[in-house]
Amino acid sequence: MEGAVVNLLSPGDRVLVIVSGKFGERWAEICEAYNIQCISLDLEWGTAVNPDSVAEILESNPDIKCVYATLCETSTGALHDIAALGQIVGKAENTLLVVDAVSGLGAVDIQMDNWGVDAVVSGSQKGLMTPPGLGFICLSESAWAAVEKAGLPRYYFDLRKARESLEEKRQTPFTCSVPLILALQKSLALIRREGLANTLARHARLAEATRAGVKALGLELFAATSPANALTSVRMPEGVDGKALVKLVKDRYGITFAGGQARLSGKIIRIAHLGYCDDFDVITAISALEMALPELGYAAPSGAGVCAAEEILRKK
Repeated sequence: MEGAVVNLLSPGDRVLVIVSGKFGERWAEICEAYNIQCISLDLEWGTAVNPDSVAEILESNPDIKCVYATLCETSTGALHDIAALGQIVGKAENTLLVVDAVSGLGAVDIQMDNWGVDAVVSGSQKGLMTPPGLGFICLSESAWAAVEKAGLPRYYFDLRKARESLEEKRQTPFTCSVPLILALQKSLALIRREGLANTLARHARLAEATRAGVKALGLELFAATSPANALTSVRMPEGVDGKALVKLVKDRYGITFAGGQARLSGKIIRIAHLGYCDDFDVITAISALEMALPELGYAAPSGAGVCAAEEILRKK
């Protein structure tokens, strides 16, 4: 993410950052660390951006160099319409669209060329099923042109060095983690064997089953209008502490949920169903949820969540 800032911008440049959660905030924080003039489009957490709002800001600020967006806002579980953003940003001369796809790549669809996205960044530890430690960036020709003109300081993050080393030596410019590269090779082979379209369909199916299980327990989805297929965020009912629920499920059942971040701490839990997850990971997660909730004072109907999830998963 930092590489997608220092390689595309110069001192004094202005950018638009879509902030709808912790990782949208991170885009803004990185830009501010380099004294980039940052216009923040602040959204209610859990909601997706209205592309028309972006269009209005770009019309009023034609000097914006980059729009920084998030495909799947991991902190809230919301999915943004990157295809629509690509159409809008594409109409703005000399403005690039940069997308954080850390938790989205391999779990939800993103078509960089077809959607007019200029830079995509991701990591190894989510949909690509590899341990943490690898970062990826892909650039359009327009973005590469910006790299040559960018004036921010860069050394390890200099993408010119990375491209030169890749083209001439088929290597990273600095020492890489060989075990992680080999692990990535294996995970990509699994995705290729399944087929990318099938991989995305599997994520959609697991997400639908998880959402059905959560709703059957009388719980509300936090990102209700635009939920992502990488994870499901669940709003905690009155009187239930999300932090206590995460701890109970982990200690009692050995199942790991994620809690809410920042302002959402204790207010939501997040259930992942991406990467190598399968049907029984969803069933196990929903079962643990409905068994733990009564211990915290919420009368979850026994078996209702699992039954609802199974109804979805039985449909092949």
